[in-house]
Amino acid sequence: MTTETEQFNLAARLLHWSMAVMVIAQFFIGVTMIAALSYYPLLLAIHRPLGIAILVFAVVRLANRLTRRLPPFLATMSPLERRIASYSEYLLYALLLVQPLIGWAMLSAAQSPVVLAGALHLPAIAPHNITLYAALRTAHTVAAYLLFATFTAHICAVLFHTLGLRDGIIRRMSLWPSKNSQS
Repeated sequence: MTTETEQFNLAARLLHWSMAVMVIAQFFIGVTMIAALSYYPLLLAIHRPLGIAILVFAVVRLANRLTRRLPPFLATMSPLERRIASYSEYLLYALLLVQPLIGWAMLSAAQSPVVLAGALHLPAIAPHNITLYAALRTAHTVAAYLLFATFTAHICAVLFHTLGLRDGIIRRMSLWPSKNSQS
């Protein structure tokens, strides 16, 4: 079977894997913050700037995505799979942009600064309001679960194509050169 294994551009691949590491780290940090309260201050000090880094990377990644040609879908993907892949990609981008913004707004509503490093703080993006804080905290949790579910579905789809169909889908996003790559 012949499959197209053209890779995404190098910037897309570097951003993809950098963000994957950051998002996985953020999942572990978020769970540990709740499970091990003695580490909460340290983990929170990591969680906040890492969330902002994810936001910045997501904006750069989206700009790259909108200005570059995408490789074609694999021949092994049905029209329905292609639609699902496209919609899940849109959902991932939306969540990677919205989740850090919700967290930032939540902290703003609590009058708690987002400390990037030392005295470098981000400005508030929401008014101080405890009711708003509570709503945003719930939204942040719900969005985290949705992001985790979408991220997990993405990994499962890649594993299915890589291990089940063996259609070379992983080579499209790999950091090493693909044997069949045109770029």
